[in-house]
Amino acid sequence: MRSNRAKVRAGVSMAATLPMIAGALALGIPAAQAADSPARDVLKGSRPLWATAKADKGAASNSAQVKARVYLAGKDAAGLAAYAKAVSDPSSPLYGKFLSAKKAESRFGATKAQVSAVKSWLKSSGLEITEVTAHYVTVSGDVAAAEKAFGTQLHNFAKGSKTYRAPAQTASVPAGLRGAVLTVTGLDNAPHKSSHHDQLPPPDAVFKNAGPFSSYYGSNTASTLPDAYGHKIPYAIKGYTGRQLRAAYGAGTYTGKHVRVAITDAYASPTIAFDAGKYAQKNGDAAWKTGQLHQVLPKNYTKTEECGAAGWYGEETLDVEAVHAVAPNADVTYVGAASCYDDDLLDSLSKIVDNHLADIVSNSWGDIEANQTPDLAAAYDQVFQLGAVQGIGFYFSSGDNGDEVANTGTKQVDTPANSAWVTAVGGTSLAVGKGDKYQWETGWGTEKATLSADGKSWAGFPGAYTSGAGGGTSKTVPQPYYQKNVVPKALATANNAAGNRVVPDIAAIADPNTGFLVGQTQTFPDGSEKYSQYRIGGTSLAAPVIAAVQALAQEARGGKALGFANPAIYAKYGKKGVFHDVTDNPTGSGLAVARVDFANGFDAADGLLTSARSLGKDSSLSAVKGYDDVTGVGSPANGYVQSYRKH
Repeated sequence: MRSNRAKVRAGVSMAATLPMIAGALALGIPAAQAADSPARDVLKGSRPLWATAKADKGAASNSAQVKARVYLAGKDAAGLAAYAKAVSDPSSPLYGKFLSAKKAESRFGATKAQVSAVKSWLKSSGLEITEVTAHYVTVSGDVAAAEKAFGTQLHNFAKGSKTYRAPAQTASVPAGLRGAVLTVTGLDNAPHKSSHHDQLPPPDAVFKNAGPFSSYYGSNTASTLPDAYGHKIPYAIKGYTGRQLRAAYGAGTYTGKHVRVAITDAYASPTIAFDAGKYAQKNGDAAWKTGQLHQVLPKNYTKTEECGAAGWYGEETLDVEAVHAVAPNADVTYVGAASCYDDDLLDSLSKIVDNHLADIVSNSWGDIEANQTPDLAAAYDQVFQLGAVQGIGFYFSSGDNGDEVANTGTKQVDTPANSAWVTAVGGTSLAVGKGDKYQWETGWGTEKATLSADGKSWAGFPGAYTSGAGGGTSKTVPQPYYQKNVVPKALATANNAAGNRVVPDIAAIADPNTGFLVGQTQTFPDGSEKYSQYRIGGTSLAAPVIAAVQALAQEARGGKALGFANPAIYAKYGKKGVFHDVTDNPTGSGLAVARVDFANGFDAADGLLTSARSLGKDSSLSAVKGYDDVTGVGSPANGYVQSYRKH
């Protein structure tokens, strides 16, 4: 599905390859724990699940090259997790008592002695040290040296139609390094990469919506098209703007002033400053001030073809424009990764934490949980916890393929939205009416039926499932304390009697059929490069919208950082006027919009495609009264931002 991204305009999502969280890791306990022999400590999760005896194709060549990262556990991994929890919990006496980046590093970072011991061990095994940071030591060398260092044989294993190298036994480290090493990545050479959850075309090929449109929900009824659900349906809106979203989610007079928001994606759009400025000017947003938009970029980019670098430009554009539309005075820093691989995305997140570049971080990328590995989960969670102790909160898209069954054949959630240390953002279909009045939301889930040849009916109505907000119950992450007594037991225990993490936590606009207008420089068929606007969606939109709403909430709180927000979000659950309780059928009758698209994505030369897109049809997931696995506790209502005010 990733490979055909350039041809896909809406209604699908991308997958990727990220972490998996084992029970102990979710609580921040160091991965190097139980010894399998008196002289070694096991690094749990370092042997991937696909490296089975049945898939074993024999020993890897001793001379084959290995590049690995040895992540440092720091001096008190359990203490880091405990402090991260305490400062994030409104009922804790330590709530909001955040540490500076320097103090966090001093209190929880690796000691010089630990780093020295790790380096000495790696060198003595014959590996070459190529980089040392506050978080990891990077090494390279041959298979023989890696096997000596990590006490395991490296074999080739079949994975799908391909063969990759991986440890045949769980890797381990000398017992003398107990507590110093968190995990190791890179011993397997399967791709560990991520793709953005979005509905965007690549900027090197123009995309336009055909219309007719509604200017607000229901403003233009498709009176000449067939009925759906017993009535005429409206045309899809042209794309909501900041004014409409601010009204829907209770922005009031708040603008995110003095609040810093960061955005992570891979690569960087060369036209972002021009596009963001032009978009604000054309759509009634406040003009960007000098120095309000920053970029933190790597020296070099890698894997640009493999990762589809151009496709990430649109993701950055959406994220930047959505944050500014909802929180026009927030300071925005875009932190681009060198590639779509985990190591590079982790580096981007670490840059934000190590330099405290922002208090709120929006992330519109991820993967399916089945592709997780516990080693990466440990590395990601460590960054999220280091952020939490500083008052930095991370917001991740929950995914665009609903329960993932249609996409992967297996019901599962996405990651890193499944981490117990991030806020997972689900998706809705949003109706904003005349005068910017909030009407209703459904859980985002789309079924598509095309107009029949004679134009008198919708063929096979309501049609096939195309896309929807990601959600469900994790198979690997234990239930975090803040979800207890809010998440229904049937959801929490779907995969484990003891209860697991359920996704998402909160939700906002995501349906591309009730989506957001975005502006981006694209290449037209005649080769010219011009600014153009079109409607998009996906939980790639929901994440920056929620990040921007959080910026408004932080301003309402007098500028005091919200930190890891889940404990506070769940503590507000059930309070009057704080959340819209989103359900799939808010009006009592079926909902759909009529959508007309150019067959070629640009003009009418190759004809038009007319379809009815039903709302609130998210795979096997349902938005119901109360907490649900499509929209979490719901979307922000008028009282949400106000609820953070100090009284």
